[in-house]
Amino acid sequence: MLEATDLVGGYPSAEQIVKGVALSADAGELVTIIGPNGAGKSTALKLVSGLLKPSAGAVRLAGQDLAGRSPQALARAGLGFVPQEHNVFASLTVAENLEMGCLFAPREAKARSAEAYARFPMLAEKRRDPAGSLSGGQRQILAMAMALMARPKALLLDEPTAGLSPAAAHDLFATIRGIARDGLAVLMVEQNALEALEISDRATVLVDGRNHLDGPAAAVAGDPDIRRLFLGGRQSTPGPQGQ
Repeated sequence: MLEATDLVGGYPSAEQIVKGVALSADAGELVTIIGPNGAGKSTALKLVSGLLKPSAGAVRLAGQDLAGRSPQALARAGLGFVPQEHNVFASLTVAENLEMGCLFAPREAKARSAEAYARFPMLAEKRRDPAGSLSGGQRQILAMAMALMARPKALLLDEPTAGLSPAAAHDLFATIRGIARDGLAVLMVEQNALEALEISDRATVLVDGRNHLDGPAAAVAGDPDIRRLFLGGRQSTPGPQGQ
């Protein structure tokens, strides 16, 4: 469903951070990108999402080449992106935030909001509250619900559990797993590597802007070098159901 190949790019004031990365996620698959700080994980996600323009490489969604297009064009094509920060409108209510997520199909806003409330009952309870009054985990759920309002085919998540308590992160991971189970291709960057691998189908490890390892999440988590470098030497038994 989503495939990026030979992706190269970075920021104008710095050298290329991403140096030929390949990323992919099939429909219904949750793929987590892990790696050390400075490996290019979030930069790669921004290149895929259109927030940064790649200097080389291809991005395809359902077979359509989208590399270099604007974020708006990518959203219209079916690519959703939830950044780590500034992902909700704090002064607007929960209901108004959901409406903002449906700008490309305003006539569908009411029906799609109802679907969001059914899926995330917490949002229904707080629909009249300002988004800025929500807890960190609640804001992340609202941000994902906003992205889902556009009916994407693939969803990109950049550090969704950053700053959350362990309990809130656990609940959010369960929500993300459910989104993938419903048929979306989900590509996620996460620093909470062990917990993320426990709910993921597959993992990609980036080092110095390049692919280092790609495979089933269980195999990546069980690799001695990966466990030592990124998982603190802890044992793990990851799987798609988080069991």
